Amino acid sequence: MASLRDIKNKINATKKMSQITKAMEMVSAANYSKAESKARSYVSYMDKIQEVTASVAMGSTDVNHPMLVSRPVKKTAYLVITAERGLAGAFNSNVLRKVYQDIKERHKSEDEYVIIAVGKVGREFFKKRNMNIILDLVGISDQPEFLDIKDTVSQVIGMFSDGVFDELYMYYNKFVNAIRNDIISKKVLPITDISSSKKLLSYEFEPTAEDILDVLLPLYAESLVYGALLSSKAGEHAARMNAMKNATDNAHEIIETYTLHYNRARQASITQEITEIVSGAAALE
Repeated sequence: MASLRDIKNKINATKKMSQITKAMEMVSAANYSKAESKARSYVSYMDKIQEVTASVAMGSTDVNHPMLVSRPVKKTAYLVITAERGLAGAFNSNVLRKVYQDIKERHKSEDEYVIIAVGKVGREFFKKRNMNIILDLVGISDQPEFLDIKDTVSQVIGMFSDGVFDELYMYYNKFVNAIRNDIISKKVLPITDISSSKKLLSYEFEPTAEDILDVLLPLYAESLVYGALLSSKAGEHAARMNAMKNATDNAHEIIETYTLHYNRARQASITQEITEIVSGAAALE
């Protein structure tokens, strides 16, 4: 049986741990509030650029932009968005498990796919398994800005145009609410699903539709990735907030259990001492 000192040390250590998890919960709650607002406000921009891009692309019958054209698939790229660190429950493992399973089902050879890792956890996951990472982006802030991913997405588009890969899929956690994230697998390149839920508008182009799409389509692809990153960040902070709350609650339960053991052990020790004193007094009579 553990001594009183051992039990007391466990109680103190657990109390210190609960203080850490509580502080992390409060930090994640503050980040979550900002990230949720940012992700939801960006949706209107995504909807608008999708509407404009769809109107231009589908309103011109003679448009033949490389980002809109499907070609025989020899190599597939997977852009995977994860967090920079763990302690977020199953947030990272869920999306990594999904993309890993899909890669194993779709491809028989490592030469058939490449990985673009956004987030340190994903990069380390694929690196440990010796999977072909051709590009990575780490060190992303808790409240990312558009410029943080613009250069990386431009590189990805350039690789697609140069034939490094023939299609691009994006995997990420889509934020739904504070307790739910959905794993999303979305085809980004070539842009084959650009239809808008709104009625398409008719535009007069100056200069030509091709020139306008040269600017719009990269912006559209960048908005997809940035929107996914914002949604993923909101989900990450919510998941970490919940994980730290659960850890704090578990710590309090452990403290209560250890305190009960401590009180029982202390009571038994006192009873033993009283018994020894009484026995000693009786022996002297």
